[in-house]
Amino acid sequence: MKRALVTGGSGGIGAAICRKLAADGFDVAVHANSNLDKAEAVAAEIRATGGSAHAIAFDVTDAAASKAALEKELEAGPIQVLVNNAGIHADAPFAGMSAEKWASVIDVSLNGFYNVTQPLTLPMIRTRWGRIINISSVAGVIGNRGQVNYSAAKGAINSATKSLALEIASRGVTVNAVAPGFIDTGMIEGVLDAETIKKLIPMQRVGKPEEVADLVAFLASDSAGYISGQIISINGALA
Repeated sequence: MKRALVTGGSGGIGAAICRKLAADGFDVAVHANSNLDKAEAVAAEIRATGGSAHAIAFDVTDAAASKAALEKELEAGPIQVLVNNAGIHADAPFAGMSAEKWASVIDVSLNGFYNVTQPLTLPMIRTRWGRIINISSVAGVIGNRGQVNYSAAKGAINSATKSLALEIASRGVTVNAVAPGFIDTGMIEGVLDAETIKKLIPMQRVGKPEEVADLVAFLASDSAGYISGQIISINGALA
């Protein structure tokens, strides 16, 4: 059984990805930062439906803690599917954006990507089969007002995706990014009303976490073995 790790796996999109990967036969490590209880609840739900999952908690911005946690995780075998889903928002107009808001978003999305992906890459390469899937954002593709920090982080992830894909393409490992638009999670509650959704999104609805999870699961499958270095948007024709 191939093993998968989903960072931020206790959130809306992350939990949907964990459930889908488990349903597809992966043994899933459901990651959380500090809220281990939520990750354990997702893992328990997966096990209750016949899947294989366990919870893991560490701060992706802490390089030493990440390395220690991942080394322990690797004792059970290589992780062959990595979904870098952890991320935070700290929105503000750039002219009034604090250094803390800038640094915190960059730290989780970009440094977190390095802290988790780098220790897992060589063990994955040794198996000659792997999938690295980075959860980006429409903000990293076309930008968004009030999210210069988030757009910068996700844009950098898009570039890192393309470069890493080139480095390890010959080793049987693909690297892709999925760039969701507005998805029905707690993050957009109170942000978009029905009228705004109709005006802003050509499909006139927000996406479902399960739709993002389906795309991620396809990229994690054998069927996607010739897809690498791509930034794939899922946004209702928003851009």
